[in-house]
Amino acid sequence: MTDNIRLTSALEETHFVAGFSADLAHRLIAEAKWKHCPAGTVLFREGNKCDAFYLVHRGHLALEMCLPARGCSRILTLGPGEVVAWSALVGNGRMTATAIATEDTELIEFSAAKVLQICDEDLRFGYVLMRRMATSLANRLLATRLQMLDLFKANATLSNQDTP
Repeated sequence: MTDNIRLTSALEETHFVAGFSADLAHRLIAEAKWKHCPAGTVLFREGNKCDAFYLVHRGHLALEMCLPARGCSRILTLGPGEVVAWSALVGNGRMTATAIATEDTELIEFSAAKVLQICDEDLRFGYVLMRRMATSLANRLLATRLQMLDLFKANATLSNQDTP
């Protein structure tokens, strides 16, 4: 199977592209390429600029944030079909967390600049894409909030056990 056919098939399986019209899906697929991250690979670091965004095809990425007095903590793990490095597309390109492959991971990579250019040229494409991105970010926000509640709850339990 050629890379183009494999990419097309992989993207069509994701909820991110589901429901795109054929012409809109084709425009996005034309900008896609594979990126392989062996386990332990740092895809990007918190605070650094990134000029691409990704869909996880296989494997998992851990997102970590570092706080001065607390060190680094995993805030979320992303799996197949999820968007990572969204700041490259909708932000200023500065990453809000560090992404590390927890196992061999296959990603579908998109140049944010090229996709944004298509959005500017085709407002219908931009509208559909940004609605998908907003849905993805809303889901991510909820998942992160729930993960943070679990993290703070665990820390509070440990702190209570330390007091006599």
